[in-house]
Amino acid sequence: MIDPDTKLLEVEDLNAWYGAAHILHGVSLAVGRGEVVALMGRNGAGKSTTLKSIAALVPRREGRIRFMGRALEKKALHQIARCGLGYVPEDRRIFTELTVLENLEVGRQPHRQWPDGTAVPHWTPQKLFALFPNLGEMPDRPGGRMSGGEQQMLSVARTLMGQPYLVLLDEPSEGVAPLIVEQMARTILELKARGMGILLSEQNLPFAQVVADRAYVLEKGQIVHEGPMAEVAGNAQVRRQYLGV
Repeated sequence: MIDPDTKLLEVEDLNAWYGAAHILHGVSLAVGRGEVVALMGRNGAGKSTTLKSIAALVPRREGRIRFMGRALEKKALHQIARCGLGYVPEDRRIFTELTVLENLEVGRQPHRQWPDGTAVPHWTPQKLFALFPNLGEMPDRPGGRMSGGEQQMLSVARTLMGQPYLVLLDEPSEGVAPLIVEQMARTILELKARGMGILLSEQNLPFAQVVADRAYVLEKGQIVHEGPMAEVAGNAQVRRQYLGV
């Protein structure tokens, strides 16, 4: 269980629709300060839709979403971002004609503090280049001239320029080279060590085992299992029935 004093994100009975299609059915989850939580499941299970629903990117959603004590269910995406909740989409969505530095400036928001007055990690381009050395070697390169893995790193870095308390991270290991996957894992663990919360959608079980503290398993838009990451990974029935491994 998460200590109530550390909860950053609480989602209760979340439902979502695309047109007449009812995709999410009563999803409830929580993420604490300094905690990495994985949403696991096959393609089409509802992982990405859960993140998009929290970030107000689906046409219709119902349920209760509280972030840092604030109700988010009636807020628009830009209002949610200003609250300090970051979102990294699976398809990256960088500005291909802007340089690396210009993409980072697009995401810039003011420095934040935790409710207890301590500082949230303050991200600058220089600090992000230390975290992502590849980006530091190409500050003036247009986003459209970068590899998929480099674009993935830039998407994460741009989100961090928003100085978030928590990041929604959609399929960070999908479709990128193994070296980039390793760097992404190190990045997630570094963010966790700095006290940030992360909710990530992931199919790659070994990757999730490295970075996540807990996991929720989704099937057909419903949570069918939850627990510590080690317990979920060690449950042969869950792996076989819901993860296909």
